[in-house]
Amino acid sequence: MRQLRAAVTAILAGPDQAAVVLLGIGISLVAFYTAGVGVFDETVSRVGTLAVAMALGLLAFPLPGRIGRAADILLLLLGMAAFWRYFEIGAALEIGLYDFTVSDLWLGGFAMLLLLELTRRIFGWPLVIVCALALVYALYGHHLPWIFRHAGFPYYETLRTVWYSFDGVFGGPVAVVTSLILIFVVFGVLLEGIGAGPVLLKLAFSVTARLRGGPAHAAIVASALFGTMSGSVAGNVVGTGVFTMPMIKQRGFPAKFAGAVESAASSGGQFTPPVMGAVAFIMADVTGIPYLTICVAALVPALFYYASLFASVAVSAARLGIQPIPDAERQSMTRQDWVMSLTFVLPLLVIVVLLIAGRSPAAAGFWAALSAVALGLLLNPDLRRRPQRLLAALAQAGRAGATILIAVGAVGMIIGVMNMTGLGIRFANVILALSSDSLFLALLLTMAGCLVLGMGMPTVPAYLIIVLAMGPAIEGLGVPTLVAHLFVVYFGVLSSITPPVALAAFAAAPICGASPMATAVESVKVAVIGFIIPFVFVYNPSLTLMVDFAWPEFLWACLRLALAIWVLASGLGGQDRARLDWPSRLVRTATGILMLMPGEIIETAAFVAALAMLAVDWRRGLAGSPPGLAALAARLGWRQA
Repeated sequence: MRQLRAAVTAILAGPDQAAVVLLGIGISLVAFYTAGVGVFDETVSRVGTLAVAMALGLLAFPLPGRIGRAADILLLLLGMAAFWRYFEIGAALEIGLYDFTVSDLWLGGFAMLLLLELTRRIFGWPLVIVCALALVYALYGHHLPWIFRHAGFPYYETLRTVWYSFDGVFGGPVAVVTSLILIFVVFGVLLEGIGAGPVLLKLAFSVTARLRGGPAHAAIVASALFGTMSGSVAGNVVGTGVFTMPMIKQRGFPAKFAGAVESAASSGGQFTPPVMGAVAFIMADVTGIPYLTICVAALVPALFYYASLFASVAVSAARLGIQPIPDAERQSMTRQDWVMSLTFVLPLLVIVVLLIAGRSPAAAGFWAALSAVALGLLLNPDLRRRPQRLLAALAQAGRAGATILIAVGAVGMIIGVMNMTGLGIRFANVILALSSDSLFLALLLTMAGCLVLGMGMPTVPAYLIIVLAMGPAIEGLGVPTLVAHLFVVYFGVLSSITPPVALAAFAAAPICGASPMATAVESVKVAVIGFIIPFVFVYNPSLTLMVDFAWPEFLWACLRLALAIWVLASGLGGQDRARLDWPSRLVRTATGILMLMPGEIIETAAFVAALAMLAVDWRRGLAGSPPGLAALAARLGWRQA
């Protein structure tokens, strides 16, 4: 009897899974068409693609049990009815000559509730709560005091803006996803499908084999490469972490450290060019700044972020006494591996070359994806034997794209409400008032707001919510738009490793076998310098290469940041050439922070002090005595308190 029930369940589940695959492939093909040919119709592109994404979401993330299945079928039918009604009245909506019927109001309201339910199933409650609060605020904000009070909007007017227009759910972010981001999602998944993933991991391990950190350093390299293509930090943690974290533990690192390194490295991929986890395209649309300019501006800060992770791993490896991997155990790249690495390198070159040549990012993604498929078929014999892997990759890419569309559609509710009420501008004015025209205090308040608003959200929706609320505040203090948006992106991304809601750390914890909260705290320790870098490029915009660039300022900022990274990493980690005592650690940490503080006298004095400190410790290390202030005090006859 049990076997019969299992067979019936499998048969009933079969059509659902087949539909998920077909819808996923359909979304991927739409991405190819839109990127290669162009948007065929704005309403069909935005509304139709989101309709398919929501249908896929209902089938891919079903409610449990028979009652849940029946409920999902009902939700699917009502949802499709709501979208069909939108298409019917779309032309009248565009010219503004349409009065809503009772059925329009019911269907539109139901469709928004369905979107929130799908958001809950895929991303959990945080984003749903924010969206729900935004809708409640639109309807009842006229009863609130202080800056939150607005004139008030009835239900039909809220629905007209949030659902039945291109200012809410179907606004600019959804258009950017359908026209730009989807093709890069497809590109990233296709790379994995054609076999580039294992080769990139092997390349990362080969390049870092001689370093003490070994697999930990390899995880940083691999996660940087994968993370820039992925729109999900948690997805990148799971994708590369299943290989890297067990190997990091085998080398002798604690389990929570293995999860922390993977979480921090995967997060950094979201602000690493050329794709920046797809957030670069949204930023280009919001700011009007060319995509290539954004990529160039993000390059140097991202390199310093990963340099800080390398330094943290090196310090931890030295403190734990971990040695480089013996020659006999090192993985070497075979000729076939080097050949397969072209499936990743050449498509990236295609993107860069086409962007420099002035082609659109969509065209660059289109040709990069096609070149990746061609190279995979040409260079990978296994792919030629099993070309169905490409269809599986397209289905997976469509599913990933659908989740991004659902998240961005939900954020569209917040955008529509903020545009209606003007809350973002008023919120920015409060930050400016609290900071008393102090840029540093405004940046601290913005950082705190970004970390709170970004918790529990993927990169793209987190950026959209945060930049609307926080971006105008720091721009109001004279920070250039590009720098202000990069600042917001950094802390929106770093919220994924910040307790108590640290998505990346919570995704890594089950794989590395550590406590989720302990992994999150360790992630912040590993990436602590990443929390400082955004402040550095605000006060030193030459680091972006695009804003107020001057060679002397750029070189001076790079020298200070490079030295500060090592001084801070060794001070916080308690290790240099030998174990550091607590007074030395405190002095190093303070010196590293002062080196990055604004003010020529402070930064110069701290820079000279750091050089002198390292020189003295280096000489002591050569002489065989341990570095540190306690050792010096002992020589002078003092005792450490």
